[in-house]
Amino acid sequence: MFPIHRPRRLRKNETIRKMVRETSITPDNFIYPLFVTYGKGVRKEISSMPGCFQESVDETVKNAKEVYSLGIPSVILFGIPEYKDEIGSSAYDEHGVVQETIKAIKDSVPELYIITDVCMCEYTSHGHCGIVKGGDVLNDPTLELLAKEAVSHAKAGADMVAPSDMMDGRVEAIRLALDEEGFSEIPIMSYAAKYASAFYGPFREAAESTPQFGDRRSYQMDPANRREALREIALDIEEGADIIMVKPALAYLDIISDVKDAFDVPVAAYNVSGEYSLVKAAGRLGWIDEQRVMIEILTSIKRAGADLILTYFAKDAAKILNK
Repeated sequence: MFPIHRPRRLRKNETIRKMVRETSITPDNFIYPLFVTYGKGVRKEISSMPGCFQESVDETVKNAKEVYSLGIPSVILFGIPEYKDEIGSSAYDEHGVVQETIKAIKDSVPELYIITDVCMCEYTSHGHCGIVKGGDVLNDPTLELLAKEAVSHAKAGADMVAPSDMMDGRVEAIRLALDEEGFSEIPIMSYAAKYASAFYGPFREAAESTPQFGDRRSYQMDPANRREALREIALDIEEGADIIMVKPALAYLDIISDVKDAFDVPVAAYNVSGEYSLVKAAGRLGWIDEQRVMIEILTSIKRAGADLILTYFAKDAAKILNK
C-alpha cells in the first residue's frame, strides 16, 4: 500500500519549491540602521557588531549610497553626539549629527527614505530615555523633549520619525507637535511593543547609550507579557501611529503574529543587535552556515507577520536576494 498524498512531490527541486513558496522576502522589506557620529572621515567598526560602524556624516552618505544601490529603500538613523547633558539637548539641536546627516543624505541620495529614531538615551549624560529626577525617569516632562526632537528631524528633511522611548503618550505628543509645525504628512512608526530585552547589549556599545544607573524595566515591557503588547499597540494607534513595531523580533515572533492578526496597520519588527551578533559570532567560529541562518531568521520574521524588518543584515541579505 503506497501513500496517496505525497507532499514531497512539491519539494523535488528548487524550481517547484520557489513556485509554491508561501513566504518571500525582498530588499523592499528592509530598513537598515545607521549609527552617525561627529567628525569627518570617521568609520569605526563596532567590536560586538562585525560589519557595522559608527560613521561621520560624510562616511554615512557613502554607506547610504551603497544601501540604495542594493535596492534597500530605507535607513533609520541613530545619533552619537559630540556632547551629552542631563536633558539631552543635542537631540533637538538643528545642527546635531542626525539633523546634518538627514540633509547630507537628501542632497546625495534624495530617493532614499529616511527614518529617524526619536529617543533621548544617546544624548543624555545618564543614558536614560527621558528626564531623570531623584533616580526616576519622568514621563510627562520627557514628552515635550521628544516632540522637539521629532520636529527638528522633520525640519531637517526626515521622511518618518520613530519614537523608541516607551514613554506613555509620546505618539500623541509627537503627532500634535508635527501637525502644529506643518508636518502633518510625516508618518510615525512607533516602537509600540518594546521589551526590556537582554538582546540589546551590542546596540548600547554602538549607540553609546548604556544607562549610568539602574535599567529600563520601569518603562520598557516585561518580556514575560504577551497580552500587554496588544494594549500598548492599541493605545499608540489611537494616538496616531501609522506603523507599529515589535522589538526585538526573533524572541517575540508570537507577539508579531498576535499583532498582525489583531490590527489592520503595517507591522515592523526590529531584528536587534544581539540577534545579529549571535549569528555573526557563530558564523565566524564555523558553527553555522551564516548566510542560510540569516535568511532563515529574516524569513521567519516575515512569516510571523512583519511587513518591514529593521535589520543589520539588510545589505548582506540584499546581495543574496538580488542574485
